[in-house]
Amino acid sequence: MNNAQIDAILSTVQVYLDGLYEGDPEKLRQAFHPASSLFASIDDKLVNVPREQWCEMVGSRPSPKSKGQGREHERILSIDLTGPNTAMVKLTCAILPRLFTDYLSLIRLDGRWQVISKTYHAETLPG
Repeated sequence: MNNAQIDAILSTVQVYLDGLYEGDPEKLRQAFHPASSLFASIDDKLVNVPREQWCEMVGSRPSPKSKGQGREHERILSIDLTGPNTAMVKLTCAILPRLFTDYLSLIRLDGRWQVISKTYHAETLPG
């Protein structure tokens, strides 16, 4: 693996995590390609949320930072660099009481890494 590529991917992922934690739609727009969407299976139904709709949702709710939530659930579990322009990152993060496992598909366009797709699973943490 190319360390410069991994560092650039991690930089994009950090912008995403910071944007989520701070409730900052501009950081999310920086990390996610305009054509990106978020996907999940909830109650056996496909949930598909376009980037802009998601950014508006994040910007309209109290952020984890504003509620004094820590960031101890943020973990990068794996990075799979599959070529010079494609990668997959698996991570966990939380918007309490929910813990998310995210699969971020990234592409490199115009010399920078961007999330093109996020597939996630959420579970409610106990107590």
